Amino acid sequence: MSVPLSVNKKQQDLKAKADILRSEKSFKQAITIYLNSVLIDRSNPETYFGLGICYKNLGKIKKAIEYFEKSALLDKNNFETFFELGMCHLKNESPCCAIKCFIQAIQIDPENPEAIYQLGQAHEQAQEQDMALMIYQKLIENTPNYIDAYVGKSSLLIKMELYRQAVALNKEIIKINPNFGDAYFNIGFCLDKLGKQREAKRFYHKYLERCPQNENANYVMKRVGCLRKISSSCANLSIV
Repeated sequence: MSVPLSVNKKQQDLKAKADILRSEKSFKQAITIYLNSVLIDRSNPETYFGLGICYKNLGKIKKAIEYFEKSALLDKNNFETFFELGMCHLKNESPCCAIKCFIQAIQIDPENPEAIYQLGQAHEQAQEQDMALMIYQKLIENTPNYIDAYVGKSSLLIKMELYRQAVALNKEIIKINPNFGDAYFNIGFCLDKLGKQREAKRFYHKYLERCPQNENANYVMKRVGCLRKISSSCANLSIV
């Protein structure tokens, strides 16, 4: 049984109005309109997708998952639906569900680096560190200018206390973008952990030159002060 044209037109008008409200970040108002649209036609995946986006932005992740799943059931070939569903599962700390969603998204768009990166994040959240490292490395090889892949791998290497590998990786980041401040911080931090204080101090200074207001700046300034005192003490001892 086909939907009357007048009913279909009303549903489309409601959805269009809700889409505009969503783009204006009026998420609560958009939800009301989307729900009215659903009452007319429960078979439109884009309406459920819109509801998912609104609830996600309002921080109601479980509701967002509910509507993204409804959208995915109606359209199994929409990259954005599975990607957003995966992101919500990550926020909900359900990495196994997130992995399934990102795999589906990658099957739809195999060249999308963000989906591949988030798959690595999901494996990392699932404590599958080797798998996450492999995904980040493959992404680096296939998309060498995609810095997030380097950042993800670097962060994981540092968590695993593989400081020498992390230093080498962050130097690769600097080759791509010499002004990427966090790379200088990471190198300084890793060298510091390796006991190479003089080199660490040099990279800490480079970080402060580029990112004087960043969240790590206070830590770095205090640490540089400590390293300076350590250097002075060592110098005094050598004189004695």
